[in-house]
Amino acid sequence: MTSATGTPAYKRLSVEVRRAQLLEAALSLFAHRAPEEVSLDDVAEAAGVSRPLVYRYFPGGKQQLYEAALRSAADVLEQCFAEPAAGALTTRLARALDRYLAFVDQHDMGFAALLQGGSVVETSRTTAIVDGVRRAAAEHILSHLSVAVPGPRLRMTVRMWITAVEAASLIWLDEDKQPPLDELRDGLVDQFMVAVTATATRDPETAAVVRRALALESPDGPVGDLARRVLPVVSDAAHLL
Repeated sequence: MTSATGTPAYKRLSVEVRRAQLLEAALSLFAHRAPEEVSLDDVAEAAGVSRPLVYRYFPGGKQQLYEAALRSAADVLEQCFAEPAAGALTTRLARALDRYLAFVDQHDMGFAALLQGGSVVETSRTTAIVDGVRRAAAEHILSHLSVAVPGPRLRMTVRMWITAVEAASLIWLDEDKQPPLDELRDGLVDQFMVAVTATATRDPETAAVVRRALALESPDGPVGDLARRVLPVVSDAAHLL
């Protein structure tokens, strides 16, 4: 739409709606291109507005816009692991991972740039935002385990798994999004159960957590299936007992 003078005529929106529109445009660009390859002109064009309008909402320029877009993405990622505290742990983890991996799939290059760092627009603030996502995810997982104040071994295990989820997501992108998402999700759920079970053999707190979690699992669920797949693998190691 253009005005009588031939210049673009922009629809008047509220501050909140316009800001959300600009962030959406920026996120869509950062999802497919490295941050340093995206200009304010690109964002303005994607949003259908003028460059001065982008500056009006983000006077700090590209850096401020990138940090705001990153914060917007972080808000989504932080909520991926939020689940009602009911039902089997593996079911809750699977639903959380479905949301997380869907975001990775949709924002592939942007997600990789976000976690791998090295961008010319990376700062201590952007690093803190990314670390905040990791900590929020860990707190959600601990809440699923019904642990308010975890000991160091359990907290380390959970945080290590969050790191493994990030690493697996990046590798999945690097491997042309293979294996299929449902297989990746199920593998990550398996890894979590194996990790906390291994920690449980050395830590009474984690052992109690695992017992509570296993009590809610069914024989035909993910943990039962994992046990049946593991037993043939270790059956030849009876000499170690």
